[in-house]
Amino acid sequence: MIEFKDVNKIYPNGTRALHDISFSVESGEFVFVIGESGAGKSTIVKLLTCEEQPSHGSVTVGGQEVSGLPDKYVPFLRRKIGMIFQDFRLIPSRTVAENVAYAMEVTGASAKEIMRRVPLVLSVVGLKNKADVYPAQLSGGEGQRVGIARALVNNPRLILADEPTGNLDPVNGEAIMALLERINRNGTTIIACTHDQNLVNKMQKRVLQLEKGTITRDEYCGNYYCVSTDRELNYIGDNSESVSDFPADEAEAFVEFSESTSQTTDRTNLLDSLLQDSESRRKRYSALNRTEEMKEILKKIDERVKQREAMRSQNEMLSSREAQDSSAGNKKDPGEFFE
Repeated sequence: MIEFKDVNKIYPNGTRALHDISFSVESGEFVFVIGESGAGKSTIVKLLTCEEQPSHGSVTVGGQEVSGLPDKYVPFLRRKIGMIFQDFRLIPSRTVAENVAYAMEVTGASAKEIMRRVPLVLSVVGLKNKADVYPAQLSGGEGQRVGIARALVNNPRLILADEPTGNLDPVNGEAIMALLERINRNGTTIIACTHDQNLVNKMQKRVLQLEKGTITRDEYCGNYYCVSTDRELNYIGDNSESVSDFPADEAEAFVEFSESTSQTTDRTNLLDSLLQDSESRRKRYSALNRTEEMKEILKKIDERVKQREAMRSQNEMLSSREAQDSSAGNKKDPGEFFE
C-alpha cells in the first residue's frame, strides 16, 4: 500500500526533516506516527499527498511512485486520500451536508450520487439530524465528525489523520478514535499523527516513533512509551463500549454505506486509476464544452435571425412609405382631366 525507501527531506532553509527513513504500511493497517513537534510527522503526510517532494529516496502509494507523479495527476491522487485535520477546516458558509457534499463535487460525482451518499455517511458518524446545521453551531466533537464524514464519503483507500483529537476533550477524543477504528475494520488504511499518549496506549495499534527525522521505533501493538495518568489501560477495540455501543441506526448506515461503495484494490496500479479519473473528467468537461459551444452557436443563430427580422421589418416599412409617397404623387385633382 505505502512504502518509504531511503527517504531524505531537506527544506530550502536547510532544515533536515527526514533522514534516510524506510518503512512500509500494508493495506488495511492502522498506524500511529508519534514524536515531538518537529520530529517529521507532518512531512510524512506532505510527502504522501505530494505537497512536498523527497530530496532523496522514493515514496510509493498503491504501487505508484508518487514522488515522481506528474503535476496534472496530483489533484486526482489527493481525491483518493481522505484527510482529517486538527482544526476540522470546515467551510463556515456551508451546512454540514454541503461541507461533505463538496468533497464529492470536486470529484465530478453526479447530483444523484451525492444526494444518495451524503445522508448515508452522516448517519455513519451520527450526524443525520445535523445535516442543515452550520459549523459554528456544532460542538468540537461534532465538527470533527463532519471532518471524518468528509474524508470518508469518497470511500478512500487511505485516510491521513493529522492530530484528529488535538482540539477535543478526552471523551470526544476516544469517541473519534472508536469511529476511526470501525472505519479501519472495514478495510481502510489509516495513518494518524498524534501526541495523545493515552489513546495510543489504549488503541494498541502499530506505532512508528520519529525523533529528529529518523525512525527510532516501529512496534506492532505498541504503546506511546510515556507514563500514562491511567493506572489501568482500557483497550479501545471490539470489546470496548465505545465501539460496540454505537446506535443501531448508525451501525445499519455503516453497513449500507460500505455495501454501496466499492474500493479500488491495490492490484490496480494507482497511476492507471489516476489516468482513468483524468480521462473521465476530460470527457465530462469535453461534453460540457460541446454543450457550451452548441449554446453559443444557437445564440449566434438566434441573433442573426433577429437581425434579419429587424432588416425585413425595416424594409417593409420603407417599401410602405415609398408606396404611400408614390400614391400621393400620382394623385391628381379631378379638374386636371378636363383641361
